[in-house]
Amino acid sequence: MLEISNAVQLPDSEIELNAIRAQGAGGQNVNKVSSAVHLRFDIKASSLPAFYKERLLALRDSRITGDGVIILKAQQYRTQEQNRADALERLVELIRSAATVEKTRRPTRPTLASKKRRLEGKSKRGAIKAGRGRVDF
Repeated sequence: MLEISNAVQLPDSEIELNAIRAQGAGGQNVNKVSSAVHLRFDIKASSLPAFYKERLLALRDSRITGDGVIILKAQQYRTQEQNRADALERLVELIRSAATVEKTRRPTRPTLASKKRRLEGKSKRGAIKAGRGRVDF
């Protein structure tokens, strides 16, 4: 069981983990050993509550396919066990981040002093411009 929060848990059967060969530098170890982990998690077919599913599917994330499948590739570490733990931790982090609801932004209003400063600046600028006119004797 993968614990997302106190009330939400994911059974291991819903998470598909495959060992693959890692990319990049590493020489013989990278070329021979399947130490990277490819994680697939189907959001729609999962046992997550509807709130979590809606929030995850609404995310604009490159790790989520159009079919609603989260795909993570973990190849940072040398061992498969560490990469598996890293992939699961990143999945939990993604689900938790989707569940957090941000406060709605309330726009602030300008203070009275800032309004006065703005109007004084405008009148000063207007006086400067008015003084540029033609002078008659």
